[in-house]
Amino acid sequence: MVSDYCGFYGVRPRREALEALSRALIADPEQAGAQLIARGGRRSPVGFATVFWSWSTLSAHRVGIMNDLFVVPEARGAGVGAALIDASRGLCREHGARALEWQTAPDNDRAQALYERVGARREEWIDYSLDV
Repeated sequence: MVSDYCGFYGVRPRREALEALSRALIADPEQAGAQLIARGGRRSPVGFATVFWSWSTLSAHRVGIMNDLFVVPEARGAGVGAALIDASRGLCREHGARALEWQTAPDNDRAQALYERVGARREEWIDYSLDV
């Protein structure tokens, strides 16, 4: 499912790298973060969210960064995404974070509609990235 998510955005990380990420989250959820899995009928995975921990200097509080949110196509529109966001918010509360933050592709209108339905507000910041 994580590979499907990466493919949605046109990237193909090595399987070993994805497995290392999952192991890091399982080994130290207090410091690293967590991966939440939504299960459908027959307990098969239908979606996931990955939340990493960070700090905001401007608010002087811990924040959760929802780096990933993915629902398999056949489960979209069934409330899975909203449930994963709600579970991510709960996880943030449990770990002392004051906010859950994330970004989405500008053309992902369906996801943006979900975010507005759950009460998220669009921020005014512009993202940058540098390879290191």
